[in-house]
Amino acid sequence: MDLIETTEGKTAFFVPAQNTATRFPPSTAPVFFNRRMELNRDATILLVSILRPSDYLDAMGASGVRGLRVANECGIPVTINERDPQGIDLITWNVKKANLPVEVVQRDTNSLLSERSFDAVDLDPFGTPAGYVDAAVHGARRFLFITATDTAPLCGAHFNAGKRRYFAQPMNTEYHGEVGLRILLGFVVRETVKYDRGILPLFCFAHEHFVRLHLRLVRGVNAADDTLTQIGYVLQCKKCPYRGEQRGMFPEPVHCPHCHEKLQPIGPLWLGSIQHEETLVQMSETLGIMELGTKKDLVKLINICRTELPTSSYYDYHRLSKIMGCSPPNINVVIANIIASGYPATRTHFSGYGIKTEAPLQVIFDAISVRQ
Repeated sequence: MDLIETTEGKTAFFVPAQNTATRFPPSTAPVFFNRRMELNRDATILLVSILRPSDYLDAMGASGVRGLRVANECGIPVTINERDPQGIDLITWNVKKANLPVEVVQRDTNSLLSERSFDAVDLDPFGTPAGYVDAAVHGARRFLFITATDTAPLCGAHFNAGKRRYFAQPMNTEYHGEVGLRILLGFVVRETVKYDRGILPLFCFAHEHFVRLHLRLVRGVNAADDTLTQIGYVLQCKKCPYRGEQRGMFPEPVHCPHCHEKLQPIGPLWLGSIQHEETLVQMSETLGIMELGTKKDLVKLINICRTELPTSSYYDYHRLSKIMGCSPPNINVVIANIIASGYPATRTHFSGYGIKTEAPLQVIFDAISVRQ
């Protein structure tokens, strides 16, 4: 195959040539490499440099870029696994050229993780990770990282596929990005607690076409039970923007306080915080001294994640303005008005038009209508 040398962070490597004239260039190469996932990989490098796992598995290496970067930029033992023979050839070539002490393995991911364990396991499949989560939980000692690019099933656009893969009922709402992340996280929880283990989200976010989870696994029945208390539902009215939250594995019927319609349950999903404040602080402090191509974007992302409220949905204030029949004011004005009414409110990384708040719906409407 024709190879092109490229660089991310501090790591140089080779990837197959792609036809950039097509709609999705990565699909034209014999081994997959998506340049648009650089922020995803940069976030991994930043976090791994802080967590310092004793070893790391890139479970679905493809070109091996993520594992190569972890080995080179974080200096920890790395294993890169790939099933495709052409991928193995490329990974082996890259490891040799970079002169890195990386173990290269050609195995089925589930089979490998049923026999070996790693301190950190990273799943980055093409599409859904659902079929690999159970094995990854089994094979991960402390850390589990997961990417999902099947956002349509997760977010409710492909409703039946979402139910089949994640055993949950999604809904295509204006806050669908957060629905997708929380449904995936809820699915991972259900695959984890059966082994008497709990999870602690460290840094979870949605960006463009993917969802990314960085989780710490915690052993013990108590940790599993505590984790289960964070599972529940977002209850959405189909006639108005009202929504609420309800904890528990099985939703109880609730009616909208505005429309008196039965609220539709979305889930089961994760209702708890998706960030760990201490970890985000360490990431912010470390980011300044790192060479990362998406540093500016990561700074913005981490800063918003540090401040956003841990509610399980957000309001698209442009949509609310349309319902009210008025032009939307500046988002900072709306947030200031909500805070002046006595309720916390923040922006969210999920959407530039999104506002997180626990304020009643009427307070939000009033905050949009009052100009400063």
